[in-house]
This record gives sequence, structure tokens and C-alpha cells, in this order.
Amino acid sequence: MDAEAKNTEGAPEAWRDITPDAARRLMTAAVHAFAERGYHATTTRDIAGRAGMSPAALYIHYKTKEELLYQISKVGHRLALDILEAARDGAGTPAERLAEAVRAFVRWHAEHHTTARVVQYELDALAEDHCAEITALRRASDGAVRAIVEDGVKAGDFDVADVRGTTVAVLSLCIDVARWFNARGRSTPDEVGELYAGLALRMVGAAGQALSGRS
Repeated sequence: MDAEAKNTEGAPEAWRDITPDAARRLMTAAVHAFAERGYHATTTRDIAGRAGMSPAALYIHYKTKEELLYQISKVGHRLALDILEAARDGAGTPAERLAEAVRAFVRWHAEHHTTARVVQYELDALAEDHCAEITALRRASDGAVRAIVEDGVKAGDFDVADVRGTTVAVLSLCIDVARWFNARGRSTPDEVGELYAGLALRMVGAAGQALSGRS
């Protein structure tokens, strides 16, 4: 069992606002079931069993399996947006803000890699209206990072020919951490965040400008 699994057996920070306790337990169980088996291969019986409940009990709190996925995705994407907007609106140069955005975003994807895999890679299973809502949150996250990159270009700090494409590349680099991160591996979430902050600065032509601003 990895570090995140241990942390989410109780009341994971990401789900602290989900009430009552039974609904929170079901969401935690769904995260691990979806991450392990994939959304389509997971049944409501699988989820209920992991939560120590009967399948009928699940429907008291969630109408469908898809609603569980939607709630997981919504919480995860809102947390991601909060992280990126905080960096966008923070003090410091564009290089310092971009480094902090990447550092914090990567750290979250590493610390919560099981949840992040579900949040980032099961979007196709969402219903059309739910997918539209999550897509809007993703666009807002993209916009937060793009604003930092644009600030750097305007200030002459960044050398970027394609702001939109570079923004997508930076975010994709960060998100992919959820796919491969191993809590038993050699690098900690903080170390990976620091490494990726440096990579992002190189991508915008500002290497070395902001790594002293680590949190």
C-alpha cells in the first residue's frame, strides 16, 4: 500500500468538505477502485465493498457511478485551479510565479498521485454536461498559467514564440507526474516539484531565474 492509500483510508484532505462520513468513504473507495481497475471495469459493488457498505447504501449518496467520478473530478480540478491561480496572483517576477505554479502543481500530483490519475485520465467517462463543467475548469487552469507566461513575455523575461503551445506543454509535463510517481521511489514530491520548476523555466528561456524562491 502506498503513502497516498494510507492517507486516504481515513479522511483525506481533498475530501474534507464531503459529508456525511459515508459519502466521504465512498468517494475515497471510488478513487482507489477507479485508479486500480479503470472506471469502466469498476462496478458499484466494488466501490461499496471497499467502503465496507452494501451496494444499496451507495445509491443513498450517489445516484450513479458516473456521479461519483464527477464529484472526484470536480474536487480535484478545483484544487488544481486554486493552486495555479494562487501562483498567478502571487508576488514576485513572472519567473518566480511560474516556478511556484509548477512546483506546487507537481507536488500535488505527486502527493496525491492516485487521486490525480483518476482526475486527469478518466475524463472521457463523464456525462456530457459534467464533462463541459470540468472542461471549463481545465480551461481556467490553462488560463492561469498562460497569464504568467504572457507576463514574462511582456516583461522581456521569457523567450517564447508560442505562448499557448508552451502553456500546454508545461501543464502536460506537470500532469504526467501522476502517471509515473511512486511514493517508494528515490524522489520526494518536493524534489520532483523543484526539478520540474527548473525544466519549466528552461522551456520559457528563463532558466535559473527563480529557483531560489522555493517554498
